[in-house]
Amino acid sequence: MNFLVRQEQVNDYKTTENVVKTAFESAEHSDKDEHNLVARIRKSDGFIPELSLVAVNKESDEILGHILLSEILIVSDDNEQVDSLALAPVSVLPDYQNKGIGKALIQIALEKSNELGFQSVIVMGYPEYYQRFGFRKSSLWQIKAPFEVPEDVFMAIELQKGSLDNVSGLVKYPSAFFG
Repeated sequence: MNFLVRQEQVNDYKTTENVVKTAFESAEHSDKDEHNLVARIRKSDGFIPELSLVAVNKESDEILGHILLSEILIVSDDNEQVDSLALAPVSVLPDYQNKGIGKALIQIALEKSNELGFQSVIVMGYPEYYQRFGFRKSSLWQIKAPFEVPEDVFMAIELQKGSLDNVSGLVKYPSAFFG
């Protein structure tokens, strides 16, 4: 598959939302609202344009996939706050899944996050998929989800070794995540 990954542009928004919607239409664990989540995050203070990326077919210029990382907080029991990122969502059109597009989007997004100085990323997803990128159960750092979720699907990754060593608490998602 001949594609490139680039920053999403404003004129991509509608197309990207359609890609996200299509990618999640038949997903087993989905509320089918991920495309609206993307639109809400773009309008929020936590939106980081450099971390909204699209995978584009080099020949046709068609958008095949999208990933979005946005700012969240980890709040400790004594109310200390640590900045982090949420990886949500990553989407690839069904006809192009299992061709390395999602992998490339995640790897490039994690690299860019590190370059921008972020130290960690939180994701909720399939452990067998995200563990290949270095994500581990967030409970290893006593980082908890703000809602009930199986422990193994709520994961974190340190973008800089040891960056979560002294971090624990509850992840606080911005209101954009709750529609």
